Amino acid sequence: MSDSSADPYIRHSRSDWIRLRTFIVLRWIAIFGQIAAITVAVRYYNLQLNLGLCFLVIGASTVANLVAMAVYPENKHLTETQLLLMFLFDISQLALLLFLTGGLHNPFSLLILVPVAISASILQARPTIILGLVTIAFTTLIGFYHIPLRTGDGTVLVMPDVFIFGFWAAIIIGTVFLGLYERRVTAEIDSMSDALLATQMALSREQKLTDLGGVVAAAAHELGTPLATIKLVSTELIDDLADMPQQKEDVELIRDQTDRCRDILRSMGQIGKDDLHLRYAPLSAVVEEAAAPHMNRGKPVTITVLPDEGTAGSGQPDVRRQPEIIHGLRNLIQNAVDFANTHVWIDVNWSDSRIAVKIIDDGSGFPPHLIRRIGDPFVHTRRPPENQHKRPGYEGMGLGLFIAKTLLERSGADLSFANGCDPFLSKSERPERCGAIVQVVWPRPVISRSKSQAKRDVGENQPMQA
Repeated sequence: MSDSSADPYIRHSRSDWIRLRTFIVLRWIAIFGQIAAITVAVRYYNLQLNLGLCFLVIGASTVANLVAMAVYPENKHLTETQLLLMFLFDISQLALLLFLTGGLHNPFSLLILVPVAISASILQARPTIILGLVTIAFTTLIGFYHIPLRTGDGTVLVMPDVFIFGFWAAIIIGTVFLGLYERRVTAEIDSMSDALLATQMALSREQKLTDLGGVVAAAAHELGTPLATIKLVSTELIDDLADMPQQKEDVELIRDQTDRCRDILRSMGQIGKDDLHLRYAPLSAVVEEAAAPHMNRGKPVTITVLPDEGTAGSGQPDVRRQPEIIHGLRNLIQNAVDFANTHVWIDVNWSDSRIAVKIIDDGSGFPPHLIRRIGDPFVHTRRPPENQHKRPGYEGMGLGLFIAKTLLERSGADLSFANGCDPFLSKSERPERCGAIVQVVWPRPVISRSKSQAKRDVGENQPMQA
């Protein structure tokens, strides 16, 4: 079902989302902030700064902004390499300005952390590491080599060495911590965003298939009368052309092709009719519909329908035939068939308050250390049996269980994952149902309809929604 040649979930860097205009505006803010800080330091605190060199460094940043505005359109999206170069320029410019204004004795040296923190949220790991190393190198250099801060009377403003070392250590630790923290959070957001996109695409595909089935069913209904007329007329012509074999053979062909058209339309419209009677179906029928694509894949899938004690006389509940439920169960069943050695079991049961579907296989089960993470996107939780050939493109992105879990939880279900036995037992010690177990439980009122609701649902079928 997957196509290894075309992966719609390729994850791109966030750097492609950043416009040059955003970077230009932020740099103007930094330039005006630097000018304001130098002005206050000279006018109100009477610090002796080399204003020519300071404004030369600030002017370099100003010229870079003006060139960027003149050469590129404001809506240009920056590549990762371009962003890396801009971050390196900003770090170098800030480090040079700090060199001219006291190095680590300048409290504004803390701002050297900003480019690393921002880059970790939009760049990949390698450029972020490069920026972090450059930041650490510049911080160390300005700690040892800088132009001291002097007041108007020649007093040199110097902090104790222990404070300078602590400030240096804080900046280094902050660079590493902020980089790792931002990177981890951003990776989590990216993976969840991509996984939700995959879920939406899967659900959209299921909904389109359902709608298409309704359109085909409507077409089959509309074409039923003319096809029946053609068949009736052709049958009468066959009787009239008994003494004309060649013409009779042509009319028989017309009748056979009419039957074929009817069968094709009927098979295409078997699923997805927007019929009031088909919006709900018996629980076992919904499970069988979800399992249908995987029933003939070489491994028996046994469906057992058994109510809980005390509810056997209440009859099987009717549940909603919505795409989330069918597609979610289908993904879980597919996962079980993929990793089973020989057999898959589906236990369906219900009570007055709950409806449960349990899917069990005889494979190697879930890795114990990953059971708590099952359902997270991009987590490979299982390996196929050694004697089983992998499906083409199987090395996907670990989205199958995430999609199933998300869709089923959207329908009101709670999912639990477990192993039937210790996965480290030998083959001779393992019982038959000793593989992965996935249990899906709904509160019965959430997906089942009552008898009074079933009576209200009887009526004229509704038109398909566009």
